Amino acid sequence: MLGGSRQQVVAIETAKRLGYRTVVCDYLPDNPGQYHADRFYLESTTDQEAMLRIAREENVDGVLAYASDPAAPTAAYVAEALSLPTNPLAAVQTLSVKHLFRRHLAQNGFPCPKSIPVPSDVDPERLLGLSSDLEFPVVVKPTDSSGSKGISILDAPDPERFRAAVEHAREFSRNGTLLMEEYITSTFPRVIGGDVFVVGGTVRFWGLMSCLRDQSLGGLVPVGERYPSGLSDAQMHAVREQIQRLVDSLGIRFGEFNVEMIVGRGGVPYFLELGARAGGNMIPVQLSDISGIDLVEANVRCAMGDYSMDVSFDSADAAVATYVPHASVDGVFQGLDIDPELRPYLYRTVMYVDEGARVERFDGANKALGILFLRFDSVAQLEDAMGRIGKLVRPRIA
Repeated sequence: MLGGSRQQVVAIETAKRLGYRTVVCDYLPDNPGQYHADRFYLESTTDQEAMLRIAREENVDGVLAYASDPAAPTAAYVAEALSLPTNPLAAVQTLSVKHLFRRHLAQNGFPCPKSIPVPSDVDPERLLGLSSDLEFPVVVKPTDSSGSKGISILDAPDPERFRAAVEHAREFSRNGTLLMEEYITSTFPRVIGGDVFVVGGTVRFWGLMSCLRDQSLGGLVPVGERYPSGLSDAQMHAVREQIQRLVDSLGIRFGEFNVEMIVGRGGVPYFLELGARAGGNMIPVQLSDISGIDLVEANVRCAMGDYSMDVSFDSADAAVATYVPHASVDGVFQGLDIDPELRPYLYRTVMYVDEGARVERFDGANKALGILFLRFDSVAQLEDAMGRIGKLVRPRIA
């Protein structure tokens, strides 16, 4: 199990429930997963040779990087080296590195924005010059970060803003490559999110939702997911068709994949990402609530080569959402005020921080305060509440 964060504990516990011995690796000494594992190694999950050595020593039968972007290529590398169940390493690497993903999309005839990869030490003035080949707005971002970290949107060729964007992206770049690409104008009000699950090369589980974003903080980082997505039948068909075609083009065999897509002009679906792992913000748990299918268990079983679990799911008559409470300023968390109007629809609360803890302004998924799970009586009720969610849920920050 590559990673022992709070969002990964559920996978460790599930593996133990299924009777598997669990070996967890994480570079953080205070990770909670170590207390649930049978064996723990304080090692970085991005160190592929260290992970391979440990896997050999422990004689493992499966490798899982549950809900972890950075560790997904490591899991594929180790599993491929040991002839264990995995998707092709080349496919996982393509999905995990943004400029490789953009190149794959272009080479295989998928709609994609024009983009330019550059070294992270690029002179901002040179990047500004390169932008003349693109239409504004443009997006500057690291190619190997997750959780919307390090992203800037630039509306015009302003030297100071380009300098700030490069510095921001550098902070979150591990592989030394940044990407500048044209911004995709959406004709649908939200980014399409959620997860799909593949078995035998075919998408069997369609957990497509749409992302909620806090526009007051730039609108880049998801603050929840709502189901149903709100897509029309025609839009949904086009999105599904593109996802299955991408799965085919990469030779993907099994597993859960995190979707981020935009419906552009003319109803054309564009991929932002197809993450080679289960979604963050407890998306698999949310989708399990909707479908009645335990996706965490399906992830563990597939990693062990057991594909017998039926994960078939197309849609459900449900109106559910998650919301990520977050701080708009740095400070000390003093509690969460939830309007009494919302409480009847709140069925699960998961908090990541305690009262009195220092918190930071929300600019990446790693700075979430927790997750609220909501179930409504109708889609109209959902849309009304989620349209006002920033007023119904208020963190107290001092």
